[in-house]
Amino acid sequence: MKLGFIGLGAMGAPMAGHLAAKGLLAVVGNRSFAKAEALAAQLQVTAARSAQDYSDCAAVMLCVSTDADVLENVAALAPVLAPGAVVVDHSTVARDTALEAARILSAHGIGFIDAPVSGGVEGARNGRLSVMCGGVASDLEKLRPALECYGARITLMGANGAGQSTKTVNQVMVAGINEAVCEALALGAKLGLHADVLLPTLGAGAAANWFLDKRGATMLRGEFTPGFKCEHMLKDLRIAQATAEAVGIEHPSLQQALNDYALLSREGFGAADTSALIALKLGTTP
Repeated sequence: MKLGFIGLGAMGAPMAGHLAAKGLLAVVGNRSFAKAEALAAQLQVTAARSAQDYSDCAAVMLCVSTDADVLENVAALAPVLAPGAVVVDHSTVARDTALEAARILSAHGIGFIDAPVSGGVEGARNGRLSVMCGGVASDLEKLRPALECYGARITLMGANGAGQSTKTVNQVMVAGINEAVCEALALGAKLGLHADVLLPTLGAGAAANWFLDKRGATMLRGEFTPGFKCEHMLKDLRIAQATAEAVGIEHPSLQQALNDYALLSREGFGAADTSALIALKLGTTP
């Protein structure tokens, strides 16, 4: 299987690396060609200068930042890939964007899987991501060996759009956990509890969770290297807000997280890890 990968950020670069390690990767691309060229040299693959460089690929994976980026890449790939090829989108975008991408590609006989991921940069580096898929089962089974290079769990959630719907649910839950953990640890700090004793104690009981385990110590030290950026969480929560309103679901915890991450972005924390939320709870933002 000859694969391409577009979008070589904090998540995409290690994911592409896992494909290369299995001998599946042929072409990489990025908005910044210099970045693509550097990784291509490291992985001994081709750096794409245009969509035409993916013409021989059985599948192309996307991991880009915005809905517009997804649709731009899909529009470029649609007339280039052979019928029967598949585009797998690991970006987090709106369900309607996934449906539009699927429509564009279907007109050219090309399959589409919306396959957002969860697990953070650590999951990407360690090949332990959860991959939430929307699409046709036969397309997913064809690509499963590739997705298993970086996915610990790969689940078909339904037809196109179901992957992005699942990621929306995931992000609402993640945001709520972030709120609770940061509020609790800020309380612990104000009460004079020591992090080196508090964190393992909490992690051994019912309060244990991924965010506490991976970000608890660093956030209490004021270290907010991403990770997952506040501005990206804000983008995801705006998608979730629109989705919740469309189906008539009350969403107070989502709204609180949306307000907090909007404030963090306005105050210069947009590129910081989402654990910078604790600065708001401690009252230490500028």
